[in-house]
Amino acid sequence: MMKLRSKRFGRSSSKLGSNGGGGNKKGSPSVERSGSGNMEIKWELRPGGMLVQKREESSGSESSGEGMITVRVSTVAKWHDIPIESTSTFGELKTILALVTGLEPSEQRLLFKGKEREDGEHLHMVGVKDKDKVLLLEDPAIKERKKLHGNHIASSQQIGNHPFRTISV
Repeated sequence: MMKLRSKRFGRSSSKLGSNGGGGNKKGSPSVERSGSGNMEIKWELRPGGMLVQKREESSGSESSGEGMITVRVSTVAKWHDIPIESTSTFGELKTILALVTGLEPSEQRLLFKGKEREDGEHLHMVGVKDKDKVLLLEDPAIKERKKLHGNHIASSQQIGNHPFRTISV
């Protein structure tokens, strides 16, 4: 049996960032000091109804999740790049896709990260970012219904004013 040396892992309190507690490092609260010395935390209300601490705005970056993103929507045969607001819902994305693909929103199923998404879910809340891929499938129940309806129309064709049907013996 081999004996391992113990390593000392320790830090002094001077290395841990003793800047008076009002620092603005990652994970620490965003605090503003007013002229009287009082500290104030800024809050924001998210689309899901959650009250959260306001993030710091960084220049050139969309850290707040707002703005236009491009979502690549893939069907069985082809793909479409759809520009959309990141705070939009999957239902709004289906409406845009209805114009592009010709499928009604009720006939569409959108999958992101292997899960079918509901119409009311927001893109940014489930983690859709710029250039992410969303899979578009036609709803199989509606596809089957269309197929049966198409066969029913074909079987009840008319010659003149008399409908005919094929009889198999």
